[in-house]
Amino acid sequence: MSESQIKEAMLLKGYSSAQFDTLQERFTKKYFNNLQPNSPKEISSNRQIIKPAIPFVKNDSFEHHSSKPAIFGASLFTQNNLSFEPDLRIATPKNYQLGPDDELNIDIFGNALDNYKVKISPEGTIKILNLAPIYINGLSIETASERIIKHLRQLYQGINLPQSGVSAQITLSNVRSIKVTLTGEVNRPGTYTISSLASVFNALYLSGGPSENGSFRNIRVIRNNKIVRIIDLYDFLLRADQKDNIRLQDQDVIRIADYGTRVEITGEVKRPMIFEVKSTENLKEILRFAGGFTDKAYTNLISLKRNTATGLKLFNITENEVLNFMPKNGDKYTVGAILDRYENRVQIKGAVFRAGEYALETGLITVKELIKKAEGLKEEAFLNRATITRKQENNEPIIIAFDVGKLIRNEISDIPLQREDIVEISSIPSLQEKRTVSIYGEVNKTGVFDFVEGLTIEDLILFAKGFTDAASNTEIELSRRILDNDSSNINHEQVKIFTFKIDRNLKISPENSGFKLQAFDRIYVRKSPNYAVQKSVRIDGEVNFSGVYTIKDKSQRITDLIHLAGGLKKEAFPKGAKFIRDSSVLAIDLAYILQNPNSSDNLLLRDGDHLEIPRTLETIKLSGEFLNPVAVTFRQHLNVKDYIRQAGGFTEKANKRKLYIKYANGISDKIRTFLFFHTYPKVEQGAEIIVPSLQNENVHKLSTGERIALVGAITSVSYLLVNISNNLK
Repeated sequence: MSESQIKEAMLLKGYSSAQFDTLQERFTKKYFNNLQPNSPKEISSNRQIIKPAIPFVKNDSFEHHSSKPAIFGASLFTQNNLSFEPDLRIATPKNYQLGPDDELNIDIFGNALDNYKVKISPEGTIKILNLAPIYINGLSIETASERIIKHLRQLYQGINLPQSGVSAQITLSNVRSIKVTLTGEVNRPGTYTISSLASVFNALYLSGGPSENGSFRNIRVIRNNKIVRIIDLYDFLLRADQKDNIRLQDQDVIRIADYGTRVEITGEVKRPMIFEVKSTENLKEILRFAGGFTDKAYTNLISLKRNTATGLKLFNITENEVLNFMPKNGDKYTVGAILDRYENRVQIKGAVFRAGEYALETGLITVKELIKKAEGLKEEAFLNRATITRKQENNEPIIIAFDVGKLIRNEISDIPLQREDIVEISSIPSLQEKRTVSIYGEVNKTGVFDFVEGLTIEDLILFAKGFTDAASNTEIELSRRILDNDSSNINHEQVKIFTFKIDRNLKISPENSGFKLQAFDRIYVRKSPNYAVQKSVRIDGEVNFSGVYTIKDKSQRITDLIHLAGGLKKEAFPKGAKFIRDSSVLAIDLAYILQNPNSSDNLLLRDGDHLEIPRTLETIKLSGEFLNPVAVTFRQHLNVKDYIRQAGGFTEKANKRKLYIKYANGISDKIRTFLFFHTYPKVEQGAEIIVPSLQNENVHKLSTGERIALVGAITSVSYLLVNISNNLK
């Protein structure tokens, strides 16, 4: 049964289309998993061909990817993304011959409406209601249509005749399946069930095409024991000619013969592969199969290795022999590459206007002619000496020197050139150290500049975008190096120093006018001693006018800043003032400074200083090893012990001897101990009483036993030293 017949039978039994699709998918997967590589089985349907998986063949590419050369054409049948399945949605071909299992669709329209779907029986007939069987086996669709309409006139008078009002159209709705057999040197020989619209290429693709020993140029289609077509696949591969892609009929046999003559061509051709050759084809045809030469091919000579009865034989085939040279089976042709060398090249480099490569030819055979061809020498060309690099007979280079100036002035004979000569003419700048001058200091663009003859200090300052505002035009210094070969340098000085005065308009003092710079001079523009950028300080907190203020001169101090800010407010707390410089807090006593402005505590102001004056603080904070660390109200008559009691006293870990007070301005004061007496620092508003822990200190503290042992050891050593001293006396 065909796939459509199976589906129709399942629907009649009550199965749904979805159940049929599920069954079909399950069966297809199982079929492909169990299919053997050489299995001839095929799943077919009225409108679809399901082909078995084709095993991958390594020599399936036009390119040579492996050590074994590829056979030309093999990739046609092994590409996974290539398919030769027939297009079943096209109109029925005119020459298509109907046969059993083909299904026709007969549409009646006009004054009468009707539709018949009929299938050709195994006897070659169709049956229409109330009509005798109509034999159409072997007829084309056009001839069959005429015969069917003739019989339909028994039911529909005048159908398809002019002015009858009734018309009929007959089309092929489903095609039958046919069986073809592939034999000979085919990858998967056997009998295949395919669509009746399938062609030779469809069948070849399903079978995997010719095997490794199969011919691509001798494929025979046999019908009723007669050869109806001999197929040469090279016509399709090389010219896309499908004249041999004939439509198959039921019981056709496709036989792939053994290959006759195969040759291999490698090297500089576009398709280096193995090709099959007919007896009438020459080497030129093989080169055409290979796509011709590449652009680097050496075409004068082709190398050939040929098998003989006893071994191998080499041949050299010239370009003139290609047309008449006949290949033999097993020939291996190699097309070499051209050499990476020039037959007539000379080069010129350096101080000419058009340096490069030139052809050694008539009119260009000497050095002078080459210079002329390069449009002459540049102005900076070094004329005293140039070189020719020439290869000797053993390919070793040799240098030939000559005087360019004398050559141009015809004072010496012209020099003949040889192949691969390289003429190099140096420029004067290339033979010198790069000459520069530099400028540093108070100019807008410091750095190094190229030196040119006639450059002055004024020019260099102009190149440096002029002076900055801080520049001192009376302190411009020039440092010049002294060469050792200077005979006037009796004291062996290494540098000379010059000083200049230049105003803002770049006018130099008269005594230095006309002073020219030399290569490698260095200019230094100093900063004016009285120049200073604007500096500012900030004051925040309890002052009348907080904000940023400019430092007028270097003598301004903290009290001057408070004066500029309009003085302190009533609620200001000067003892808690913080003075910040360079992100660090400097501990100051502002109350003392205000009472003693001439003291050293009244610091000079610097750029970026920041003074913060808080409001009056009314609390005392207790931190560290207290039983109840807390902040309490400040009371004038209370001392440290009173505040300790308010925090519940010390913990067991409290280091009482290290108690200290940190005041609001950042200054700290610690407890003082003399014998058994402790003097506590004074408590002020905003202060913090801190008691550190003993935990870290006890790590290295000696126990009571260790102290007793240490005292005993010291006593013994002291006694021993006293006895030694007495004995010496």
